[in-house]
Amino acid sequence: MVSIQKPHPTATALVTALSLLAGVLLFSGMACQPTHESGKIDRFALVNRHNIVVEKMDPLASLTVGNGRFAFTTDITGLQTFYREYEQGVSLGTMSDWGWHSLPNTGNYRIEETYLYHEVEGRQVPYAHQLKHPERALKAVEYFRANPHRLHLGLIRLLIIKEKGGEMEIADVENPKHRLDLWRGEISSQFRLEGEPVEVTVLVHPRQDLVTARIVSPLVGKGRLAVEWLFPYGSAVHTHPGYDFSAPGKHTSLLSENGPSSAVIRRTLDAESYVTTIAWQGKAALTEAAQHRFVLTPAGKGKELEFSCAFSPLPVAEDLPRFEEARKENATHWEGFWSTGGAVDFSECTDPRAAELERRTVLSQYLTKINGSGTLPPQETGLTFNSWFGKFHLEMIWWHSAHYYNWQREEMMAGQLGCYHDFFQKSQDFTRLQGYEGVRWPKMVGPDGQNSPSSVGSYLIWQQPHLIYLAEQLYRARPSAETAEKFGALVNATADFMAGFARYDSTSRQYHLAPPLIPAQEHWARETTLDPPFELAYWHWGLTTAQRWRERMGAPANPRWEEVRQNLPAPASDGTLYLGTGNARDSYSNPLNMRDHPMVLGTLGILPLWEKVDPEIMRNTLHTVMDKWDWEHTWGWDYPMVAMCATRLLEPEIALEALLMHVQKNTCLVNGHNYQDERLRIYLPGNGGLLKAVALMCAGWEGCTMSNPGFPKDGRWKVKWENLRPDF
Repeated sequence: MVSIQKPHPTATALVTALSLLAGVLLFSGMACQPTHESGKIDRFALVNRHNIVVEKMDPLASLTVGNGRFAFTTDITGLQTFYREYEQGVSLGTMSDWGWHSLPNTGNYRIEETYLYHEVEGRQVPYAHQLKHPERALKAVEYFRANPHRLHLGLIRLLIIKEKGGEMEIADVENPKHRLDLWRGEISSQFRLEGEPVEVTVLVHPRQDLVTARIVSPLVGKGRLAVEWLFPYGSAVHTHPGYDFSAPGKHTSLLSENGPSSAVIRRTLDAESYVTTIAWQGKAALTEAAQHRFVLTPAGKGKELEFSCAFSPLPVAEDLPRFEEARKENATHWEGFWSTGGAVDFSECTDPRAAELERRTVLSQYLTKINGSGTLPPQETGLTFNSWFGKFHLEMIWWHSAHYYNWQREEMMAGQLGCYHDFFQKSQDFTRLQGYEGVRWPKMVGPDGQNSPSSVGSYLIWQQPHLIYLAEQLYRARPSAETAEKFGALVNATADFMAGFARYDSTSRQYHLAPPLIPAQEHWARETTLDPPFELAYWHWGLTTAQRWRERMGAPANPRWEEVRQNLPAPASDGTLYLGTGNARDSYSNPLNMRDHPMVLGTLGILPLWEKVDPEIMRNTLHTVMDKWDWEHTWGWDYPMVAMCATRLLEPEIALEALLMHVQKNTCLVNGHNYQDERLRIYLPGNGGLLKAVALMCAGWEGCTMSNPGFPKDGRWKVKWENLRPDF
């Protein structure tokens, strides 16, 4: 057995039997009673008071419509007219779950060329690493990180000619009003060009990957307004709108059908292909104006132009729905969305922070639905623009989707979990190559399930129990043999890996989470990190829950899991504060240790109380983090995480302070997006995290009997909510 240094003990003079007893009473709630809803909500009024109106060109204020699998982002004109001007803001995406592209692997690179080996208990364990030498390994790393990348399917823009010639420029747009109607899920835009009015209404079909628009303007009949489609090559760039117009010879756009009211454009990019189908009403013609450029030009004297445009992997067999047909179905869909599931109303609160918290809550519901309720976990920038090449991060699926259960919208998360079935075989094969049992889930992946080489991501482990957590949510929402059967094998394989990864130390007689690993607070070294506190607690929770799944499946408890579960060490502390790792001597005097995710607070926040966690030591840790943390070097979901810890510790004022902290990484733009920095202008884990925190602050957790435990009882927070589930 490998001998591992024992972590600092948590039992000190400050942790007395009295405080432990008080903690047990406090966090058990003394009874397992549900927290009740707190008042009927006028949902129409709640949603509509947060409709967005933008009245000037602002590249960070683009607006998006979508259905969770497909999204279309618009500029001040209602389409994607000025995409260049928005590139460094919230850029104008047309993206889907299915639209991906890979550059040809001309070097015949193999993922094995990226492996870095670490010795673990006498065997050499491979990790897909960001190797920089030799040159071929570097090229292999670059290839597998960049491919596949999510594909921008095509830009749709207004083409308006000024009276004296020349195309309309952004400075020519007069009196713009760009509006998102949340209740209807549609965007309208009004502006003038040289005094002439233009009105655009645009929406995405709720069931099809289809955008449809109505344009009303005298310029239509004057022959000065048309609609243009531009088709790009894929862009293998880390953070980018996702299009490349510099390589027209590397792809084709074939106008294969062109009739009086519809046309089909077949797109081919290397090994990938898809179809763009366009239908319009009235007299108009689609022409190929240049390579990859098509223009729909009205031929009549009327003032209206309507079109529908579907993007699909295969040809569309049926006629496309017209604008009014799609609009009616979309309105019904969105009214159903807002009328069901959870809702929180802050309108009767007198605290000046309440209105902003309500705005963030409503807009986050909209953004998570349109960007991340499809068949794959969303990337961190959703279906708007690419980050990490458009790939999604399985450690982020919790922040994207764990809130859906609490808001009684678990069906929006259920489709994403199919990726675990899809990735199972490839993940299991790699797990066996590493010498472990079960299945180790990857970190940064595309739809092929291939883990991307990384000097950090490949060593993270906190994504492993996420499958168990999300499956448990689905089972509690839909307790049936069918649900248990669907996810039982995945839960079992996940727990097998978790138990096998924990390493026994004969000296301490405990199972440790040992190197190589990188915890969620990613700055700790992979070669030396031992027993990070959140991961320890999550290992315990995951194995405990996996045993419950075996009982549901009619199987006996797994003795190996039980041995590990009961003999994990307590998170390390110095007697008053929890430390960042089990072998850290101090976590709070070194500035480096006070940045990135303050993950120690997730130990009691993301997770319920573990008997090996002392609430009073965690309370001291919370206060210290609030006072000393380097908040400029955090991420958008850190603030909800801190708020959840504070809520479980019954520190509601700290919960609010954290959730609405005035720092750049906690910025909420006019469109509801969580701004991070110039590179990462939007960050959806921040929106999902906020919804998770608000649900906990309202509905509490199992065993909590206090109403609205995350809000001060000073008379200023009369929070009404309905249809929220308590957390675990």
